[in-house]
Amino acid sequence: MRSLSFDTLSADEFDTFSRQARYGNFQQSVMAAKARRLEGIRTQFLGIREGGGRHIVAAALVETRGSGLRTYCTIHDGPLCDFDDRELTVFFLKHLADYARSQGAVHLDITPEQPYQIRDDHGRPLAGHAPDTAMMDNLAAAGMVHEGFTRGYTAVPRWRFVKNLTNINNSDQLLDSYSKRTQWSVKRAQSMGVRVRQIDRDELGIFATIEKDTAERRHFDYRDEEYFRQFAAGYGEQAHFLLAEIDTQSYAQSMRNKVEDLQRLVDGLDRKIAVRETTRLQRRLKEESSNLAAAQKRYAEADRLLERGRYIPIAASLFVDMPQEVVYLFSGSVEEFKPFYGSALIQYEAMLRLCVEKGITRYNFYGIDGIFDDPDDEGRGVLEFKQGFDGYVEELPGTFMRVLRPGVYRLEQWAHRLLHR
Repeated sequence: MRSLSFDTLSADEFDTFSRQARYGNFQQSVMAAKARRLEGIRTQFLGIREGGGRHIVAAALVETRGSGLRTYCTIHDGPLCDFDDRELTVFFLKHLADYARSQGAVHLDITPEQPYQIRDDHGRPLAGHAPDTAMMDNLAAAGMVHEGFTRGYTAVPRWRFVKNLTNINNSDQLLDSYSKRTQWSVKRAQSMGVRVRQIDRDELGIFATIEKDTAERRHFDYRDEEYFRQFAAGYGEQAHFLLAEIDTQSYAQSMRNKVEDLQRLVDGLDRKIAVRETTRLQRRLKEESSNLAAAQKRYAEADRLLERGRYIPIAASLFVDMPQEVVYLFSGSVEEFKPFYGSALIQYEAMLRLCVEKGITRYNFYGIDGIFDDPDDEGRGVLEFKQGFDGYVEELPGTFMRVLRPGVYRLEQWAHRLLHR
């Protein structure tokens, strides 16, 4: 038997461990604890020491939510534990359950971050990556009941889309790693005067408005400005609110230059045809005349946009960085400016600035719904957007629960069924 002991951890101890843990993540962090406390949620850092010393081998940020008979404890994207280690898993979860019971919790919920199955970007299991059945067996041995291998969007996503940035060292290599269509989208945004910048807290109203409008358009829940202010306060410099906006002056000048260049090209072709007409020259003239007409249309559009101000916000996204990864959490876009591809440029800039330039090799797109075989699925657009950046899928095990007060839990379930008949 190993010498394991359950203990309360200081914030510094937890921070050091979570930043080095294999599956350390933004939900299991000191920053997350601060953000939760700003929401009025009770938190505690707990862990396992081995060998009778200070060596920490597992840890968890535990949240206690609700009150009275509706109290429960939850561990988002954790605990941080090697779930393939049965002795450690059983020991830790027993003591976590005891702690939750001492807080009056009716049940303890966990969502381990350790992957169950690694898949390609179309959901097919990757060769050499068998399902982690040992983890499932060990969690069952610890008294945790699995809520199933679900598909669909959940509060803590069970399906993650991830990009490995190992051996990508500069902007050209990054862009080349994308699909041709996504490369085109990024370059298109750059050519249309779109720029990406990190915004300060006094501009979070812009971010929240874009997020709200997008959520209403797509019929999903959204967070208000106060939530993002609390998030920024909790995560500090590790939270990155990126905004894509059109520099209307740059766009107009770019389009003017494009029109002038194409006009010179068309005029030159006209002169050549006047001297000696050929099928090839006529075909080229038709093609470039079409390009000129398109450029003139875009120039007229750019001229109109100048009247709306120097900068026009068109898309926004929120990212959090940890030593292990950068995770992409929230995003929104303005439907009117979809042809400017601001969302694609934000992803490119985030990967470049927050990962490639800082040596972080894991870019976590976070949630997808896990449905790969239905072209009409409501999450199809999100999946295809992320697939364009080239990556793979991590299927996590999902949610586990241990009921601590069975009588109260059964009463809750009965009341829930009654109210939702």
